[in-house]
Amino acid sequence: MGWKTLDDIGLAGKTVLVRVDINVPVEAGRVTDTTRIDKIKPTVEDIIARGGRVVLLAHFDRPKGKVVPEMSLGHIAPALETSLGRKVVFCSESIGDAAATAIAGAAPGDVVLLENTRFHAGEEKNDPALAAEMAKLGDVFVNDAFSAAHRAHASTAGLAHLLPAAAGRLMEAELQALEAALGSPKRPVVAVVGGAKVSTKLDLLGNLVTKVDHLVIGGGMANTFLVAQGIEVGKSLAERDMAETAREILGKAEAAGCTIHLPVDVVVAREFKANAEHDVVAANACPADAMILDAGPMSVAAIVKVFEASETLIWNGPLGAFELTPFDTATNAAAKSAATLTREGKLISVAGGGDTVSALNQAGAAEDFTFISTAGGAFLEWMEGKELPGVAALMA
Repeated sequence: MGWKTLDDIGLAGKTVLVRVDINVPVEAGRVTDTTRIDKIKPTVEDIIARGGRVVLLAHFDRPKGKVVPEMSLGHIAPALETSLGRKVVFCSESIGDAAATAIAGAAPGDVVLLENTRFHAGEEKNDPALAAEMAKLGDVFVNDAFSAAHRAHASTAGLAHLLPAAAGRLMEAELQALEAALGSPKRPVVAVVGGAKVSTKLDLLGNLVTKVDHLVIGGGMANTFLVAQGIEVGKSLAERDMAETAREILGKAEAAGCTIHLPVDVVVAREFKANAEHDVVAANACPADAMILDAGPMSVAAIVKVFEASETLIWNGPLGAFELTPFDTATNAAAKSAATLTREGKLISVAGGGDTVSALNQAGAAEDFTFISTAGGAFLEWMEGKELPGVAALMA
């Protein structure tokens, strides 16, 4: 695909600067979810096994170029040490003599964690001087942070131009999964796009209708498309001012040979709360005083039939108000169907985005998907067809 992996670069005796995403949730000084930390272990272990010294570069939260003690990566170091099963040497600087000394003094097999790269104002500006200071600390650069690949920062794009560069194992897996889903996929391809607003996913929808064979639209977005077709949706969440844009997307899809699937029946309620009284009605029969909170059983059956006829699935966003029972029914049912087809070897399934991961986990379907991306913005920008600076830099 035009970028190097760990297999393509000599690591023995080298100090390897590894950009990772360990921007994890912390409460009362303790990491509450180690998922992102756990995912970097294959890269760390591979580099050490090949005789390299691992130096981790990462950001934590949004200090905006200032030193904010609460956002120090020192808070992450204990969880990192536990997950990796190795000693982690933390340095309170990310450039300069202190960082160089920490790296030089680390024992073989130890992992060095440098301080939050975003404590430097030049990080998010991709300042060449800052990137050069970082580059002085290592011999090789490995980017294992796909979730930060949509940003041209000093520790992502900048470093890749200054040192021999490669993708880490997590980045490699992510890029391979995305290439299989949209780059050169097995067809037919179906995409599921849900969420509240069409306006936030215009680029996404515009790109997908030219790349996939079927596009399933769910959530509040579907309501806007129903309005665009002259259907009343009562008090449902809908961007009525986006109706013309929705019609343009429908026209673009038709021209590209992409079939758009909207709900044919819906679950309506008068209150937005869990277990609210609800009814199933035709998509064009929402009462004026009700709101659509989920796709109905006929809609789910139609979606499952599309899944069964497809080879590849890309999923971003829930089909309804999945955070409220029973309005998670459509999302759960469709997700379980996709999981079963994947488990049976009949479907390649790739999903990403915060709400998506939560919804698939809630449905108990995530483990059976071919690939679940933990990258939010980067995953969306990839689906939109945009170039990701952190990936492009690896191809330079």
